[in-house]
Amino acid sequence: MSNKSLSTRRRKNATAVKMVGSLVGTFRRAAGLTQRALADEVAVDEETIASVEQGRRTLKPDLAAQLDELLDTKGALSVALENMPEIDLFPRWAEEYIDLEREALALSWYDNQVLPGLLQTPAYARAVFLNDVPALTEDEIEQRVAARMERQEIIRRRVPPTISFVISEVIVLDHLGGDEVHAEQVSRLCELSDLPGVTLQIMPVGRDFHAGLSGPFTVIETQDHQRVAYTEGQRQGRLIADPDEVSVLERKYAMLRSQALNPPETKGLLDRLLGE
Repeated sequence: MSNKSLSTRRRKNATAVKMVGSLVGTFRRAAGLTQRALADEVAVDEETIASVEQGRRTLKPDLAAQLDELLDTKGALSVALENMPEIDLFPRWAEEYIDLEREALALSWYDNQVLPGLLQTPAYARAVFLNDVPALTEDEIEQRVAARMERQEIIRRRVPPTISFVISEVIVLDHLGGDEVHAEQVSRLCELSDLPGVTLQIMPVGRDFHAGLSGPFTVIETQDHQRVAYTEGQRQGRLIADPDEVSVLERKYAMLRSQALNPPETKGLLDRLLGE
């Protein structure tokens, strides 16, 4: 886990991210390289280059330096990156979790009030942010939706993490954003549940025993096989590194999986919601 102080970290303004991404694409084409060829040169996934150029992912300083040297840009990308305007898209306490999520080997995620961000459609995410109190501005909502969609790239990366979701049935019964948004979101859940490495289970209402009454949480397995947990409540979240505390949540999650519908039963419930 990074020791960098959260107070020094900020997400960049979405418009500036797109501008820098456009520069990367312009310099790449001027050098006569495809996205795949450039990705091979700097040892990253082709999707990473595509995401940067489309403004869906912020260019990192080390990659900017590599590209400046490779594309002979006279340091233009690094200078542009250093002078990008900043905006807080995420609370400071969420920054480190997002970095851990991006590099995770495995995620075990329980939620009982709203769909996990990795599963949300843009329309559903927008409906979630429209429910914020105090209300967000339209620009703030669009920036947060874009950032949430960027996080979802981990599901479709070349070597995706293994992800298990247990979600409350109440979540899929709610119609946030209206019937059309709900139908699109349930269809997306069906699609994602078919992906390799993704397991989706629904905890039905009416159970007489429930291991998740204390609220949502996520257990993360890091690249070096450490386990870290994350819990979130009103206006704050908390990373948990203590092995004993993480163990408690791992045992809770194992119990939740045994209490929830299995994946085929979950898919059947989703199909019924769609009227199929």
